Amino acid sequence: MKRSVDARQRELKVHLIVLTDDQGKPIAKDAPIPLYTPPVFQDVHNAERQVVIIGAGPAGLFAALTLIEHGIKPVIYERGKEVSERKKDIALLNRNEGLNPESNYCFGEGGAGTFSDGKLFSRSKKRGNMQRVMELFHFFGAPDTVLYEAHAHIGSDKLPTIIKNMRECILSHGGEIHFETCITSLKEVERHATPIILAIGHSAHDTYRMLAAEGVKLETKGFAMGVRAEHPQELINRLMYHKASTEYVGNASYSLVTQVDGRGVYSFCMCPGGHIVPAGSTADTCVVNGMSASHRNSPFANSGIVVQINPEDIPGDDPLRGLEYQEALEREAFKQGQAPLNPPMEGGRYTAPAQRLRDFVEGKASKDLPKCSYLPGIAPSRLDQWLPAEIGQRLQQGFRDFDKKYPGFLTNDAVILGVESRSSSAVRIPRDPETLQSVSTPGLYPCGEGAGYAGGITSSALDGINAALKIADLAQ
Repeated sequence: MKRSVDARQRELKVHLIVLTDDQGKPIAKDAPIPLYTPPVFQDVHNAERQVVIIGAGPAGLFAALTLIEHGIKPVIYERGKEVSERKKDIALLNRNEGLNPESNYCFGEGGAGTFSDGKLFSRSKKRGNMQRVMELFHFFGAPDTVLYEAHAHIGSDKLPTIIKNMRECILSHGGEIHFETCITSLKEVERHATPIILAIGHSAHDTYRMLAAEGVKLETKGFAMGVRAEHPQELINRLMYHKASTEYVGNASYSLVTQVDGRGVYSFCMCPGGHIVPAGSTADTCVVNGMSASHRNSPFANSGIVVQINPEDIPGDDPLRGLEYQEALEREAFKQGQAPLNPPMEGGRYTAPAQRLRDFVEGKASKDLPKCSYLPGIAPSRLDQWLPAEIGQRLQQGFRDFDKKYPGFLTNDAVILGVESRSSSAVRIPRDPETLQSVSTPGLYPCGEGAGYAGGITSSALDGINAALKIADLAQ
């Protein structure tokens, strides 16, 4: 029923919770056990009520499925493309052949998580039925492991099919999905329909600016920025598992955290056996993220290593000042990644600035760079010099701290790329804790990562479910 790996001590342990019969014997895996009650979706083609959903990420999709369960028609508007077409744009981006600002690793059906690993693990303590989120993923095609693994993972090669199955369910039961439709005026939507579930994701910076211009209350919230670090997976296996075999537990992951000058420095979105990907959404920025396929079998292990940034760390009172801070560093990373390459590359240029890890910590230029999973290519850069001191110096100390816990982690066999800037939203859309409606705009239900109330696939999905349940209760 549950399975987790404990690598905290030198002896590797696997903890299991097993369902047994009356005699205490484990029930066979193929026994007819009702694992969960499957959802019952209603026909909403001619439903009396409908709800507009802006965004087809996990918050928007799970909100739509929940509305259909309650007989309410969802009408989804998504600025990006459906998942199959989105794959083509991502392939072009990985080959340095150009960025589609509306269809990339951030925007499109399924949201940022579709091609960013598909981890179904959350530290969130959100109210609601997180297990139901896992059950819905399983219902639409996720493997059995999502029902019992402590750190469940689908993989970016499998998740698109599950997202497509969700879409087909929504459409076949009477919901609507309008792709390549970017909402540029909330007031225009409000004139035609309310309520509205706002599930935009954390990278929709232009939408935040539109909301501010139209009087929706926004506020700055804490976020994090840093770099993406990549090690040889074999090294991480040795550090985490000691001499234990990976045969039964797979490639090792890690979770690291320390405090430097009163701010957290921690790992985020760790991808064992994974790849680093270009996750920017504008042509003049460089943003990196990580992903793993379902088998997690690449020779590299990568993770975001980020520094906590609080609202008071950025001068001023503009609620969008966190966005400005993010964007300025993303533009600088793009500039730093444009080092001359031999031979010159044609078309778009999304090389990322990179430095060997120990060189970064010791403040040295890297004479060369190791092999890296980042397909658009990496260019040597002095991240130790151009990262803001409040980020760079804390990262340097953080890596020293991590090496004390896992000697060998701080090595020049590892490389860091800049910048990791989309671990969370820098903006929150305040909402009433009971009704979940915007405090400034009745009928607007901000939810998910873009609203500042979630931090990943599962917590975003649960937030979308909760918003839909509030609307369903009002409809009764």
